[in-house]
Amino acid sequence: MSREILLLVDALAREKNVPREIVFGALESALAAATKKLFHEEDVEIRVAVDRETGDYDAFRRWLVVPDEAGLQEPGHQIILSEAREQIPDIEVDEYIEEQLPKQEVATGRRFAQDTKQVILQKIRDAEREQLLQEFLARGDQIVSGTIKRMDKGDAIVEIGKIEARLPRSEMIPKENLRIGDRVRAYVAKIDRQARGPQVILSRTSPDFLKKLFEFEVPEIEQGLLVIKSAARDPGVRAKIAVWTNDRRIDPIGTCVGMRGSRVQAVTNELAGERVDIVLWSDDPAQFVIGALAPANVSSIVVDEDKHAMDVVVDEDNLAIAIGRSGQNVRLASELTGWQINIMTAEESQQKQQGEQEAIRALFMEKLDVDEEIANILIAEGFSTLDEIAYVPVNELLEIEAFDEETVEELRTRARNALLTEAIAREENLEKVEPAMLELEGMDKELAAKLAGNNINTRDDLGELAVDELVEMTGIDEERAKTLIMAARAHWFAEETSSK
Repeated sequence: MSREILLLVDALAREKNVPREIVFGALESALAAATKKLFHEEDVEIRVAVDRETGDYDAFRRWLVVPDEAGLQEPGHQIILSEAREQIPDIEVDEYIEEQLPKQEVATGRRFAQDTKQVILQKIRDAEREQLLQEFLARGDQIVSGTIKRMDKGDAIVEIGKIEARLPRSEMIPKENLRIGDRVRAYVAKIDRQARGPQVILSRTSPDFLKKLFEFEVPEIEQGLLVIKSAARDPGVRAKIAVWTNDRRIDPIGTCVGMRGSRVQAVTNELAGERVDIVLWSDDPAQFVIGALAPANVSSIVVDEDKHAMDVVVDEDNLAIAIGRSGQNVRLASELTGWQINIMTAEESQQKQQGEQEAIRALFMEKLDVDEEIANILIAEGFSTLDEIAYVPVNELLEIEAFDEETVEELRTRARNALLTEAIAREENLEKVEPAMLELEGMDKELAAKLAGNNINTRDDLGELAVDELVEMTGIDEERAKTLIMAARAHWFAEETSSK
């Protein structure tokens, strides 16, 4: 049998034009699989070593060393560290303990020969595929061009040299109609090594594709004189990019537009007519947002750092422009800048401010036990929370003409007492909360306490809420509310699955 193994290895290595070591590796896998079948346990781990000179082989059963505290998740091929060290004193976690198995002739019979050949051929195919992928990755191409070879469930399989790549339907520009034989250009979005088919995944909708196209068209970007800070797209319809330079001799926007619009037009043509707005980046968030909302003219901006949001006021004539068709302009501006942008008229802004002031006034009057006049003075001086009153430097409160030192100290004491009372109430509410609630994605203690104050104490209570109910109850954004509710309902589906 040893001689037959060596002959088989040599024959396959020549036939498939691959190194003998790859064939030996495949053969060892096949022998390990055959040896494993001799055990009644399912999760044993076997290693086989074939002597490259003689063809003889030895089989070993092995156990992975895991930390004692982790315990044995897979007892068939794991051993805890303390037990392993009874056999090998200096062994460490993630190393293996091996036990040589008695010689058994497992490599016999027609079935073994067929199985072995299949394993070896698959290993060789995998090795060839990996080699081609490594050659592709070594080139470092981020944008590639290829020919559509076939369509697979709506996805395009693109031939790029010796490899195939997948352009998913979801990554195609919506109004494009790509067909077999078409040349296509795309961005290398990711490498999926787990995929059975093409492992290179392409995209024509990624903002990074837009950035790379501008790099090709604008030499100043490649030279480092100009930087694209961010990009946002509504693929095939409209996009925005933010550009910046520290070279005063360069006009960032004009440089990207090009002579008679040639550079931006080349990008637009590649993106099926996608219109691109070029915005000047600024390290002042408000100024950046103003530029991103162009061509709309902004009257004023109110920045909320805590919520990472801005209320942008425009006049009636600019309202439709600022929002854009189906909210496109404000949505792209928000993605470009990373800020939540709320577009409103001056009247809406005033109404919102009045509503916020009324809420703050009510809070001060209730928690500080003061009249409306005192509450209004605090609001006029820029105070909006109990924390500010309790912990702001005393001299800032003493600068208010209407307050003397005694009044300031009394206000600070009442604010601190109110905060302490709230903290105690939160802790009491948290005691009612189901422990599993606190482990949900998007949950924190402050939110859990607020929910408990509304008698939402378990995952079931939370799961029964509608998104708008949760938003209204807690003030969190809609996306976080959706995530929380789905996380709270997850155990329902898990229980249904386990009961089937």
